[in-house]
Amino acid sequence: MNKTVIGILAAGALLASVPWLGLPAFYESFLYLVCHWAILALSWNILSGYSGYFSFGHGAFFGIGMYTSAGLAAHLNWPFLWTLPAAALMAALLGLGLGVVVFRVKSVRGELFALLTLAVTFVVGTIVLNTRIDGGPGIYLNAVAVPAIGPSASSSLYLLALAGAVATMLIAYKVQSSKLGIGLFAIHDDEDVAEVMGVPTFRYKLLAFALSCSLAGLAGGIHALFVSYVTAGETFNITVPLTVVLMSVLGGTRHWAGPAVGALFITVLLFMSAGSNPVAGKAAVGVILIVVILFMPNGILGYFFKRRVAVQGAVPVVQDPAVPLAAAHAPAAAPVRQANLATRGEPKVLLEVQGLSKAFTGVQALDQVSLQVHEGEILGLLGPNGSGKSTFINVVSGHYAATGGAIFFEGRQLAGLPAHQIAQAGIARTYQIPRPFAHMSVLQNVALVAMFGGAALNHQQATEEAWKWLEFTGLQDKANALPDDLNLHQRKFLELTRALASRPRLVLLDEVLSGLTPAEINEAIELIRKIRERGATIVFVEHVMRAVMALADRVAVLNHGKLIAVGPSQEVMRNPEVVSAYLGTPHA
Repeated sequence: MNKTVIGILAAGALLASVPWLGLPAFYESFLYLVCHWAILALSWNILSGYSGYFSFGHGAFFGIGMYTSAGLAAHLNWPFLWTLPAAALMAALLGLGLGVVVFRVKSVRGELFALLTLAVTFVVGTIVLNTRIDGGPGIYLNAVAVPAIGPSASSSLYLLALAGAVATMLIAYKVQSSKLGIGLFAIHDDEDVAEVMGVPTFRYKLLAFALSCSLAGLAGGIHALFVSYVTAGETFNITVPLTVVLMSVLGGTRHWAGPAVGALFITVLLFMSAGSNPVAGKAAVGVILIVVILFMPNGILGYFFKRRVAVQGAVPVVQDPAVPLAAAHAPAAAPVRQANLATRGEPKVLLEVQGLSKAFTGVQALDQVSLQVHEGEILGLLGPNGSGKSTFINVVSGHYAATGGAIFFEGRQLAGLPAHQIAQAGIARTYQIPRPFAHMSVLQNVALVAMFGGAALNHQQATEEAWKWLEFTGLQDKANALPDDLNLHQRKFLELTRALASRPRLVLLDEVLSGLTPAEINEAIELIRKIRERGATIVFVEHVMRAVMALADRVAVLNHGKLIAVGPSQEVMRNPEVVSAYLGTPHA
């Protein structure tokens, strides 16, 4: 058990002693509200803060929890504690049902997702109001017995909320530090790239959404007994989502404890201004939100940790004492087994595409392309701009779905598989324009791929693997830097490092040399040679012809989406159709 978990449990145990201190009931009610809002803000942050899917529908799941507990306790005479798991379950089921539909539609992101979840709040409220669930007058819980947990009814409600808050904090911390949390942060920065790097984005979003909704339902169930009278108008409104958004943003959405800090801050502020001038208190909350957005976009905790790093200098990456430094930074074992191209007989086919096609609106980017890639070779993929080279890599890696044809990798059909399964099968790629995860360090960018890609390593192993490949590509001194602090050369090499960290069988390089200086190109050529010497199979798209001639065993040429030539470099370059594609047809 680590120090953070012990600290959360110790703080919970200390706060649990409050009812026996003889304080006025006001303090129990105040602490109840702090815990109540902490549960809601922390649970909202598990989906919206970690993954970036900004939800305004938290009030719907909170309301489902309230009505579930209220209905079961008041109408069916269930013991109140028994209603709380049902409240969490009903909210989770609503979230799962919504997520299964929404998360399959790639266009429903950002503001569209926010608006859709807001609409769900009012749809659910309308259904509840106009059915027997509520019927109009609401549900009274005056006759429902408060569980005798503390010395009084108010203390019992406070202890219930405290238990929920402690559990939610533990869950939020565990999620952030787990593989799920790392995947969610990758989704936040670039969902499409996360999927291609091996993160099962659909499953992770669905799991985070269900967990977030269930905790909101739990908070709603407890709150139903606290207010003793549940109505649709007071429950399904914009207050809950706006408040939890404010609390989470104020505290910091990229830290597990940020929303709890925001909940405490806002609750204290509202209580201080409630008696004298409640309108001024709400206005102050609005001003605080504006100030935070302008001057502390990462929230209170984000600002604090950023300043601490600035004062202390770069935070060193903790090296496992059980792993010698030399071993951690030693060149990694070959990502794939060495293929001997000089052996007699036909070379082994690693990748084969048959009749591969990809059409966009009005554009046939790939048109019946059939091509084999042999194990251990370097295949150059050439063609004029717009010929379909990058589209070929995007389709093979799963970034785009093929509209026709078949893709076989080691004899396994990949067409139709989600991109994360293709990555886990042993295919890695770079992007023509580097697309690192902006809020992760260089080391974290590389370790994530080692964790989710074909290597499928645990967190410690992935970190060690990342160090090895950073040493291999010369980026070890930038391990703690953010991608924005790198120049183009370093960002290109970061793309390459990420691809290698997954221990791929096949590496797809998309114009990894573009934008580099001649000296940097020479360095990259030598690096690619070393990768091949380790047994990797490489397909690379490139316009730098001297690099193609120096590296490629064979080249394939695309033009207008069609494969027009394939073979040894010198032979293909003299092909009249290739010359025509690059230089045009001569006229008399």
